[in-house]
Amino acid sequence: MFKIDIHTHILPRDIPDWKDKFGYGGFITLDHHKSCCARMLKDDGHFFREIEDNCWSPERRIEECDRFSVDVQVLSTVPVMFSYWAKPNDGAEVSRILNDGIAEIVENYPKRFVGLGTVPLQDTDLSIQELERCRKIGLVGVQIGSNVNQQNLGEDRFFEFFKACEQLGMAVFVHPWEMMGQADMQKYWLPWLVGMPAETSRAVCSMIFSGVFEKLPDLRVAFAHGGGSFPATIGRIEHGFKVRPDLCAVDNKVNPREYLGKFWLDSLVHDELMLEYLVKSVGADKIALGTDYPFPLGELQPGNLIETSKFDDETKAKMLHGAALEWLNLEKVFFE
Repeated sequence: MFKIDIHTHILPRDIPDWKDKFGYGGFITLDHHKSCCARMLKDDGHFFREIEDNCWSPERRIEECDRFSVDVQVLSTVPVMFSYWAKPNDGAEVSRILNDGIAEIVENYPKRFVGLGTVPLQDTDLSIQELERCRKIGLVGVQIGSNVNQQNLGEDRFFEFFKACEQLGMAVFVHPWEMMGQADMQKYWLPWLVGMPAETSRAVCSMIFSGVFEKLPDLRVAFAHGGGSFPATIGRIEHGFKVRPDLCAVDNKVNPREYLGKFWLDSLVHDELMLEYLVKSVGADKIALGTDYPFPLGELQPGNLIETSKFDDETKAKMLHGAALEWLNLEKVFFE
């Protein structure tokens, strides 16, 4: 079946020396210490992650996509590149460089890649300006973090950005990063195993309770990692909404359960029973194949969880490409 992977990350092969340009550190740099490999260095030289050339080479990505019969990848930056902590104008420049790189790949391989931009959400006006530019250079949406310097996405300061996304028809992909409590659970890789799912639920709940989805019904938002812990804890969230409306329903009187099926989730849940639960909860038309390529916590055989599931071909097709096309507002014929 035709496959679109909405959750893949990419970097430029050569990242500028932002510390030298801006006069302060904290930015990611790449150390190409051997052929086809690089070390991602964070916070002025501290090792963050080892990556291979599939993190920057479109040709290598196409080879690997062909091996697993993935027809299209949706490209977005690695979340550590968001740089929301940087000075606004510096963050805007980082965004422009990253977005131009993705746009160039999409332009060169329009049948294989779709692009999502990144924006400097530390400044709403600059974010909207870059959002508009993303649309002009051929990107169809943006990826944003689950929080902005620990401010929730439901804060009033971000509403105009989401409104602009709706008006421009730009898709939004919310990815967890800077996990709450990260400093307190460094052992056992817990920030990635526990923090990330909780962080995604934090983003979903803040957008629901603040009324973002209620006020912007045409806003097309997808959440990474199957919505994190949100789907599994919707019963608790709904119960809290009912018994403490004085705390939960202060900005939106609509039951949070009513929003199931009004936004998209990717399929990256690593568990067949959880995938079945998601289909029952939000519908297959709101679940899009997502793998977190090319990182090891992702689905290492893209689409395998969906393809080996008990669902019929029509349901599988919705998850393998149908939901993605609807979220991106694209037609399959564009890639044929």
